[in-house]
Amino acid sequence: MSTLRRFVTTASGVERCDICGAPVVAEHQHLLELTSRRLFCACESCVRSLGDSEPFRLVVPKTAALDDFQLTDTQWEALQLPIDLAFLFVSTRDGRPVVIYPGAAGGMESSLSGEAWSNLAATNPALSDISPDVEALLINRTKGSRDYYRVSIDRCYALTGLIRQQWAGLSGGADLWNSIDNFFSSLRSDGASQRNARSRFHG
Repeated sequence: MSTLRRFVTTASGVERCDICGAPVVAEHQHLLELTSRRLFCACESCVRSLGDSEPFRLVVPKTAALDDFQLTDTQWEALQLPIDLAFLFVSTRDGRPVVIYPGAAGGMESSLSGEAWSNLAATNPALSDISPDVEALLINRTKGSRDYYRVSIDRCYALTGLIRQQWAGLSGGADLWNSIDNFFSSLRSDGASQRNARSRFHG
């Protein structure tokens, strides 16, 4: 999986559009290239011209905590993942749902049956309209947690990059797990902020 380019700056300290090279502001948008699953930092001009055209998809930042999400230990164990941290999404490139777990080597893909995804969606309506490629179900069951989020795919790649960069030793190291805890604390805060913003808009 490609490392997030948004964490890389030029020697001058100015971040640039990955497509045309124009300078971009700190809070810029991202385009996902479907065949490579690579995220591109994008300027406003490239977003307007490419955001709705193949092979790109615009990634709209999103974080929503799924506090009522239902996933039994048996269902989770059936996925046979080596760690209790993963994200699931529907891949247009592969024509099926996939599950990726982050680790020292980056994101590792594991098989996920269409039936398993359908069962999750049937039990959890929040997944019924999830956008292919650009939205994912992010699962954190580490250290006894049972946290589930519907997020834009950039959140998942950011977590994957964090783990790959900070992994130490066999188990990742205390500093990494502190960073993971901070990541999910920030994620929950972002989700609460977005929920409050939607409430004010509709209220």
